[in-house]
Amino acid sequence: MSISKDVLRKKLKSIFGYSSFRRKQEEIILNLLANNDSMVIMPTGGGKSMCYQLPALLSEGCAIIVSPLIALMKNQVDVLRGFYQNNNIAHVLNSSLTKTQTNQVKSDIINGITKLVYVAPESLIKQENIQFLKKTKISLFAIDEAHCISEWGHDFRPEYRKLRSIIDNIGKAPIIALTATATPKVRADIMKNLQINDAKLFLDSFNRSNLFYEIIQKKDVAKQIIQYINNRSEESGIVYCLSRKKVEEIAETLQINGIKALPYHAGLDAKQRVANQEAFLMDDCNVIVATIAFGMGIDKPDIRYVIHHDIPKSLEGYYQETGRAGRDGGKGDLITFYDYKDIEKLEKFLQGKPVAEQEVGRLLIMETIAFSETSMCRRKYLLHYFGEEFDALNCENMCDNCKNPKEKVEGEKYIKAILESIIECKERFKPKEIAKIMIGESNSLIKQHMSQIASIFGNGKEKPIGFWHSIIRQIYVKKLITKEIESYGVLKITEKGKKFLREPYSIKITEDHTYEADNSKNINTLKGQAADQVLFKLLKSLRKKMAKKIGLPPAILFMEPSLIDMANQYPVTMEEMSQVQGVGQGKAEKYGKEFIVTIKKYVEENDIVRPQDIIVRSVANKSNNKIYIIQSLDKKLPIEDIAKGKGLSVNDLLTEMEEIVEKGTKLNLKHIMSDMMEEEEIDEINDFFRETENFSFDEARMEFSEDEFNDEEIRILRINFISQIAN
Repeated sequence: MSISKDVLRKKLKSIFGYSSFRRKQEEIILNLLANNDSMVIMPTGGGKSMCYQLPALLSEGCAIIVSPLIALMKNQVDVLRGFYQNNNIAHVLNSSLTKTQTNQVKSDIINGITKLVYVAPESLIKQENIQFLKKTKISLFAIDEAHCISEWGHDFRPEYRKLRSIIDNIGKAPIIALTATATPKVRADIMKNLQINDAKLFLDSFNRSNLFYEIIQKKDVAKQIIQYINNRSEESGIVYCLSRKKVEEIAETLQINGIKALPYHAGLDAKQRVANQEAFLMDDCNVIVATIAFGMGIDKPDIRYVIHHDIPKSLEGYYQETGRAGRDGGKGDLITFYDYKDIEKLEKFLQGKPVAEQEVGRLLIMETIAFSETSMCRRKYLLHYFGEEFDALNCENMCDNCKNPKEKVEGEKYIKAILESIIECKERFKPKEIAKIMIGESNSLIKQHMSQIASIFGNGKEKPIGFWHSIIRQIYVKKLITKEIESYGVLKITEKGKKFLREPYSIKITEDHTYEADNSKNINTLKGQAADQVLFKLLKSLRKKMAKKIGLPPAILFMEPSLIDMANQYPVTMEEMSQVQGVGQGKAEKYGKEFIVTIKKYVEENDIVRPQDIIVRSVANKSNNKIYIIQSLDKKLPIEDIAKGKGLSVNDLLTEMEEIVEKGTKLNLKHIMSDMMEEEEIDEINDFFRETENFSFDEARMEFSEDEFNDEEIRILRINFISQIAN
């Protein structure tokens, strides 16, 4: 179909109300209307859907839009229907429809009323749908979220690999494949699988200049999230979690702490899911706590922040999820809480999958780790991953690393050393192995090649392994090395890298973030140092002034440990002052008033968030099944069966039993004790506990050997003693 640019712009205005196209939309639409295939890489929020919606509305026949999620289809259909009085202009054709609704959709398509039909790949491969669509004039095929085609991508779906044969079966029409998240390797895989190698590639910039990227060490993550959201109380945000269970837990925690939050995940009833999504879109709730099932195609432009409770499984997923912030052009903050322990959870998800899929999964996870731990510009690293060059100077402090840069050091000799090692290793190892080889650490794979790499093994042992990982990441972005995707990330030297070895030059590097547990405050306190040295000096000066006034030594007012505790706790009421170490009610009332006034003023002027101000109300512990445990023991059920009945481990059950008896409630353990030992032996054990100071587990463990009782048995014996004797 031939159409002029003027006519196209008039149609854009008359149908959608826009005066001009965004980015490359016009060029893409004209290419599609000329019956040419297109491969479109456009960032989240960039306007991909317009690229096939307008051509479909202007062309003869009905467009087939392949989309992976029912929620995404419904949202786009609702938006399209909003521009037309005819609600039949667009339909979904999927498993959510009744037979009557399906017949109505097919009737509207045959009669030419429907211009776009949204289909899940699982529905499209059904023979009855293929036979029906063969009778229909198809204007175009749009493959949305096309990264699902590639087994090298983050969201591979086998059904997507069958699309080309289905398209051939239905009938010829131009194809447009669209995605926001595709590395060069994934792009090539999509085009090859869809057999559109001659398609015109429209590659838009992945850079979202209005988004601020930040990685924060995960400590007390619920408290961290609550504190963050409370500072953005009137704004909309998303909190992503890896599991449904964690979604429910965090949503409930936010709710009981006064935050309007709702959960969203695939395990919710469909009605509830839609209701929660609508509440978020309509600003009836500020925060959606969700799994990655939420957000694809959700048209809410004013999302001001996206929080990742857990590190994402891939940079593609991260980019897509974070891209839901700031679609209106306003600033969007992207906060990710990182703890290396979360990586272990991600790797567990891969267990049981085919080996090739596990290898791809691990490669994607390693890229996420690299992004999280790097100290270079996060925007530069992310865009490089998607094959785009970016000058870090243009980040304009819109990532934590550019805002608070780490000191750079000369890296020429280290880069030379690692490049020479990669060559010496015959370019056969991944980053993990190369870093190990540099510090002289081996694994089974390295041992196999030890005879060939002995000369360079341990060449960099003066530096920790994290340092060498940092070098690898930085020279990867500088294109001195590349990662061979087909071999799951094996490092190869590029021509640029070989040139560097021939003619080395200065390259400044930074060391990665370590994200180790930050115990500095606790250490300072233990050493007798105040966390807030400025306030400590103010209080010390005030103490000296007051002591001089009343003619007493300063230590009579408050000892130094008391001043240190004040500088850590910031007490601003008489009650709080009385709780300070070494103070008490009498001294607080006698000398505390001026200290309270000084601290209060300091807190207000410096916008201090005091430990007392962040009191996170906890969700009731759902595993605290006191009545269930008591009743089960009364029924004389074995410990293992009681634990199994509530999905607890025996260890967790014993912890709950300990809490019950320590709070004064008796438990009926007679049947368990009689199975374990004779009455005389029980009396002997009880005598031992009577003679100890705290009848503790540790004392009993030292007294009895493993041959006599294992840990589990000692815990049961102790629970029984507290229950029957101490209570």
